[in-house]
Amino acid sequence: MTATPVPVLDARGVTMRFGGLTAVDGVGLTVGPHEIVGLIGPNGAGKTTFFNCLTGLYVPTEGEVRLDGAVLPPRPAGVTRAGVARTFQNIRLFANMSALENVIVGRHTRTRAGFLAALGRGPRYRREERESRERARELLEFVGLPDEAPLLARNLPYGAQRRLEIARALASEPKLLLLDEPTAGMNPRETRETEALVHAVRDLGIAVLVIEHDMRFIMNLCDRVAVLVQGAKLIEGAPADVQADARVVEAYLGAPDDDADPVGTDRERTV
Repeated sequence: MTATPVPVLDARGVTMRFGGLTAVDGVGLTVGPHEIVGLIGPNGAGKTTFFNCLTGLYVPTEGEVRLDGAVLPPRPAGVTRAGVARTFQNIRLFANMSALENVIVGRHTRTRAGFLAALGRGPRYRREERESRERARELLEFVGLPDEAPLLARNLPYGAQRRLEIARALASEPKLLLLDEPTAGMNPRETRETEALVHAVRDLGIAVLVIEHDMRFIMNLCDRVAVLVQGAKLIEGAPADVQADARVVEAYLGAPDDDADPVGTDRERTV
């Protein structure tokens, strides 16, 4: 018999409480190798809090998070070093650094030259700096920004800034990439380009977990979709099955009135 592959991400019973508020309630989720999984839900459902638990920004009140079978450390730097990278809902680039420099910063967990080596600009430091620049240029080309390398991040168009964030995340050589609303504020052309880019990331062998409010984007993109409502997982499955589930429609639109049209195709198309 063929052994079941170990999930890249295996979150088990993740719970996050802030005083008397339970923001994430016993959520379990896996992402397999070469898989794109979507995480959706109404505003305030706990999606970004769950992401923060996966990346060490929050230490879960209960539960554990494993990457390739090993429990992740409770610190962001340790999580990144283990192989998890993320982008944020609100762009967090170094605005006054060039696009190339932003990507080079993303490689900090993959370099080993210490302070003294950097101060003296020794052989190891010079070698790693050269390798980091070469890799950063490759990643800028991968995300479609080869000519923007010398430009300040703040001078890039909005869609280019989003792609630059993905390049910076990829610079840490992740096994798992977490994308928090990667198409927020984008026009339809930019959204299509982002969809193609995420598929290209998956083709590199990187698993992807993505939060998004654009339902057309998420349903076209993902292999599986999980829905969070009030901090708990409501349903998980194939995109078409999730989209057609009446509970998902109700979570987004509210329960229909008794004398209103039953949940049907018009409502389902809006989810």
